[in-house]
Amino acid sequence: MAEIYDVAIIGGGPAGSTAATLLAQAGRRVIVLEREKFPRFHIGESLLPFSMQVFDRLGVREKLDRTFLPKFGGEIMAACGTKGIKFYFKDGFQSQRDRSYQVTRSEFDKLLLDHSRENGAEVREEAEVKQIDFATDRVTLDVDTPEGTTSSIEARYLLDCSGRQTILGNFFDLKKTYDHLQKFSVFAHYENIDRLPGRDATLIRMVRGLDRWFWMIPLTETRMSVGVVMDTAVFRAAKLAPEAALEKFIAEQPLMTERMKKATLVSPVYSAGDYSYRNKRLAGERWLLVGDAAGFIDPVFSSGVFLAVMSAEKAADTLDQVLRDESKRPGLFNKYSRTVNRIMDIYLTFVNAWYRRSKEFLEVFLNPTDTMQIAAAVNAVLAGNEGKSFAIKWRMWLFYFFVHAQKFFALSPRLSLVPKSAKMPAPVGARS
Repeated sequence: MAEIYDVAIIGGGPAGSTAATLLAQAGRRVIVLEREKFPRFHIGESLLPFSMQVFDRLGVREKLDRTFLPKFGGEIMAACGTKGIKFYFKDGFQSQRDRSYQVTRSEFDKLLLDHSRENGAEVREEAEVKQIDFATDRVTLDVDTPEGTTSSIEARYLLDCSGRQTILGNFFDLKKTYDHLQKFSVFAHYENIDRLPGRDATLIRMVRGLDRWFWMIPLTETRMSVGVVMDTAVFRAAKLAPEAALEKFIAEQPLMTERMKKATLVSPVYSAGDYSYRNKRLAGERWLLVGDAAGFIDPVFSSGVFLAVMSAEKAADTLDQVLRDESKRPGLFNKYSRTVNRIMDIYLTFVNAWYRRSKEFLEVFLNPTDTMQIAAAVNAVLAGNEGKSFAIKWRMWLFYFFVHAQKFFALSPRLSLVPKSAKMPAPVGARS
């Protein structure tokens, strides 16, 4: 029997590769089992500044700086075109980071996974886990290989970083969907979209309408990711294939078409739906759920990769401590679960306000005030600040109070969020 691994990791995305690198750096014997062959397409291309400290710890910052565009903040527009605002991470409450990255995920994920290999983690691609058995002191995984054979792997602990597949969440029937967040997204990559000058060319642009919102994420000097999110029921009512739907939705929004007059579609049009969920438990005797395998809230505010990297760092540190002293496992696993759930709750509250109070949220957000640095606190949370300090907490409470009060009192100017009709919406995205 081969020597037992300290940790087996299912999934080689940002969560799996981050955890693998940190555990390997700590001297642990780690194996990553990834069912696909990298590079592969993935959505979730806009990162947050609070991941930068983890990238520093991984030793991967120089590679990222050489490969990807910086991201200095964002731009949020009301679909009616009457109000918009740019925000910069440097202006966040007690900000220590002024940037993150806009990334092509196929390249980003491969870079992180290759970095895990370089740091001593064993990585097997095209290796699909078919069966999991738990014993009192280990986990056994049956894994299909590209050659068509099956091998068994034993490890003391298992990290499920399998993304939306959430293998253990389904295995233990832990997955709970958010019924009020059943959304559908359609997205693709385009070349030759007009951009703002200077550092503003790196900003993510979001356009918020009554029943949908759009994103524009610059990936390279010429390429952008463009997508739209709406209720699943709204998409189904359109009765269109994803490619036709994306073209139609963009053409209906002048704030999108004004930048896409010369745009050329250069990728397939992808779609994803009903992706908001949380697992009821994030830890067991021999396992932890990490990243999207723990839960996914919503693509708005670009929290996906941030939550994956954040939870992976905490999971790796937790397992390293447990492997040194197993008597600490119950307390450390509970602490991990509480911490990750608390941070996901911060984004769930933000997302709920974005969808349930869409007009009021925009009306307050697009009229920031320096009073009590509330706007700076919101900026900090948008940058990935965990909101642990009371200084940020009470400012966020005030922000949500103003959003709630805006429904009854016009504290900020009212917005329709209804786009003005485009005179002649030109066809968008003729494929090259």
